[in-house]
Amino acid sequence: MKVQRAHRPMRVGKSGAVASNHPVATQAGLDVLRAGGNAVDAAVAVSLALGVAEPHMSGLGGDGFYHCFFANSSRGAVYNGSGFAPARAVKDGMTQLPTRGPESVSVPGAIGALGLMHAQQGSMPWAELVAPSIEAAKHGVGVTHVYQRFAAKYAHEIRPFSHAAQLFLRNGEAPQIGEFIVQPHLAASLELLANNGAEGFYRGALAQLIASDMHEAGVPITADDLSSFQPQVQAPIGVNYRGYEIHQTPPNSTGFVLLQALKLVEARLPRDAAFLSAEVAHLLIEAKKLAFVEREKFGADPSFVSIPLDEMLDERYLQTLAEEIDLRRSATRPLRPTPGEGNTTYFCVVDRWGNAVSAIQSLNTCFGSGIALERSGILLNNRMNCWHLDAEHPNKLAAGKRVRHTMNAPMVLKDGKVWAVFGTPGADDQVQTNLQIAVGLIDYDIDPQSLVEAPRWSSSQTGQSANWPHGGDDALTVEDTMPSAVRDGLRERGHQLVEVPYREGPCSVACIRVLDNGAKVAASDPRRDGWAAAY
Repeated sequence: MKVQRAHRPMRVGKSGAVASNHPVATQAGLDVLRAGGNAVDAAVAVSLALGVAEPHMSGLGGDGFYHCFFANSSRGAVYNGSGFAPARAVKDGMTQLPTRGPESVSVPGAIGALGLMHAQQGSMPWAELVAPSIEAAKHGVGVTHVYQRFAAKYAHEIRPFSHAAQLFLRNGEAPQIGEFIVQPHLAASLELLANNGAEGFYRGALAQLIASDMHEAGVPITADDLSSFQPQVQAPIGVNYRGYEIHQTPPNSTGFVLLQALKLVEARLPRDAAFLSAEVAHLLIEAKKLAFVEREKFGADPSFVSIPLDEMLDERYLQTLAEEIDLRRSATRPLRPTPGEGNTTYFCVVDRWGNAVSAIQSLNTCFGSGIALERSGILLNNRMNCWHLDAEHPNKLAAGKRVRHTMNAPMVLKDGKVWAVFGTPGADDQVQTNLQIAVGLIDYDIDPQSLVEAPRWSSSQTGQSANWPHGGDDALTVEDTMPSAVRDGLRERGHQLVEVPYREGPCSVACIRVLDNGAKVAASDPRRDGWAAAY
């Protein structure tokens, strides 16, 4: 069955493109590109603006991965801004992990990665890139249907945190459409960040304010924790898929899961089946299940655990693994037993020179820890609940260790140039949605906007959840816009379907496809406030 033509208009431009989960952030990035900035400059502006426009998803208090491609050298780099577990949050004999509150916070890393990326590859003054986020925080960002939906869903979890409730709710409830979320203290912190650079977040006046704020809020992160944080620069990992180079963020990101799943699909994809068919959906789901078992074996901080990437991505190993897939029947592949919904934001940029950034950042769950620092206005993450407590698990909690991240930021190259950049928020749904996008783009040549709007599925496995207590079940969530023949075919193969309305389906994809003539085709997702632009 063919994918229907998109409802949203295509965004096509010769010079550059931006796609993000909010129009305010996309506009900030486009303005930078128009002013002569490169993809890294635009990425800094988009990232900081997203932290204001989507305060429940990401921000100064969270983590991020920024995957870059530099056209002049045909090389890539991943700026890893994932923070570590503070020593005072790790206690002997822990039997549970905090889901929100002061002890759920890990050291924020996103700003460190942005600062290093800009210092090494940016071309415009840092302060100019911070300016759009200052304006948005100072004057406010209008409440949309999407923000209202998230605020209503999580209001009961935010009410106990008075400062966060004051900022993001109205009298304890979701604000009305068209009201403005104004963050004056955050605006002041962003002004300090603009004047003193990203370094000041960890070792400067802003760092002192943050450390004092954290102490008063009972957050077990000290000034020494902040000052000891350093972002990492890593080489992307990758595989060849049908002549395309699929590059991904390396561990402690679990980008390798997408690479493994794609190779499993490559070995077994029925060439005569349509993209929207039970045959193709079943294969992708079964490949995802196998790759998630691999995630549980190997996903961890490579500074603490040896991760055999060469073996994991070996062609022969994956060919053998692919033979385990039954093309006629759903398999049950429970993960190590040990519910949570991750909320994140993704964006991508391609500039006139062929440079690109695929970026993802997060507070972990919606509104993070719930701790909004009163004087600095920074909403903090709750990344501490992504750890495992099993002593034998590779993602076992330890002080100074970076947690395993579901966040991943893929990029597709062909003939040494960017061919496509795409990604999505969505915790455990990220990799499997990226798998659907990659196959749709490469194997079926579906245009980005139609593909982004196409119906999706999301598979769960027992023990899969990234967030403690690492629950999950043997269910397949399918949007109700999926053709009935596909749904019936999946049921016949033994899948336990849970149908949800289209707008409640998994993830929110942003995508830029670069055509052979250099045109940038940018796509955004109507499931959230996604917006794409090109010029």
